[in-house]
Amino acid sequence: MKRIAILGSTGSIGTQALDIIDRNRNLLKVTVLSCASNIQLLCQQIEKFSPEMVIVDKEDDALHLAGKYRNLEMFYGMEGLITAAESQYDLLLNSLVGMRGLIPTYHAVCQGRDIALANKETLVAGGEIVMDMAEKNHVKMLPVDSEHSAIFQCLQGNKKEQLKKIYLTASGGPFRGYNLEQLESVSLEQALKHPNWSMGSKVTIDSATMMNKGLEVIEAKWLFDVPVSKIQIAVHPQSVIHSMVEYADNSIIAQLGAPDMRVPISYAFGYPDRIENTFEPLDLFGLGSHLTFEKPDVKVFKNIAIAYEAAEKGGTYPALMNGANEALVQLFLEKKIKFTDIQNTIERIMNAHVPTYNLGLEDILEADKAARKMVYELLK
Repeated sequence: MKRIAILGSTGSIGTQALDIIDRNRNLLKVTVLSCASNIQLLCQQIEKFSPEMVIVDKEDDALHLAGKYRNLEMFYGMEGLITAAESQYDLLLNSLVGMRGLIPTYHAVCQGRDIALANKETLVAGGEIVMDMAEKNHVKMLPVDSEHSAIFQCLQGNKKEQLKKIYLTASGGPFRGYNLEQLESVSLEQALKHPNWSMGSKVTIDSATMMNKGLEVIEAKWLFDVPVSKIQIAVHPQSVIHSMVEYADNSIIAQLGAPDMRVPISYAFGYPDRIENTFEPLDLFGLGSHLTFEKPDVKVFKNIAIAYEAAEKGGTYPALMNGANEALVQLFLEKKIKFTDIQNTIERIMNAHVPTYNLGLEDILEADKAARKMVYELLK
């Protein structure tokens, strides 16, 4: 029986993870649940899965739940997330949104806990210190993003030193084929309509700006210990091939599947085994006549070039870029800025940055804080 701790249990990834656990109660058990504010759904999850520990964002919610569920350990805030990360379990699924995921992941890795990672910002901002600690403590870092799960699967049974190139696929989002003038006038409602995937609002906007793919390039650099020069984004609108790996003999191995996040979650939960499921499989014969690939337009979707530059420069650049992006996406979700303000403001902040190297956790958190402050100063 594998004991699973879930940070972010009421979000898109968390609820799909619980669906997998519910279908496989003979193999998987929930020990920890956490959520920020969706207390009603959290209560339903508590009653269905009987965890040992629960973490919420606010103290008032923790006190209310402690009175309602007297046999539960109840914590709140970042200290609560750290307590959960350092508790007893076999695998931590981190599906928190944004930089909030970095600190508990780092504490879990310091305790030698294996991670199923759905929080890409952990490695974007803190890849240097997290992966160094993971190596020291022999921690398995199992990717949950569909693209990184695909790469991970394509690497199985092959020698990493023979890897020639990683092809990181992208749907292209709702604005594939747009020019800069067209991007200027897109609405929030348009940006939230992803053509293939069902995701939370922050990730959906990142997909629309293509920042999501830029973040994934940096995440892949750390997960698979490869230079970003070996990572190529391939726009693949059908979202059938989730990523590919090319080897020294020019062979390309691809992982295909229906666009269902439960598949990579299930792979991480079962690794090194595969958990049987009854999800809708990919219908190869219903795909139509062809699968297509194209290079991304980095002059229109500037976030891709910005992310590559941040990865190459290293130091505090990725944390700064990520922090600025999170703040800007929130402003866009609140309809306070235009869609193109996101990439244009990140570019300005990156150009003005004086980096720090040889990072510790506090350096990363400080860069994140500075980026958010600059966003509000530039756009006030």
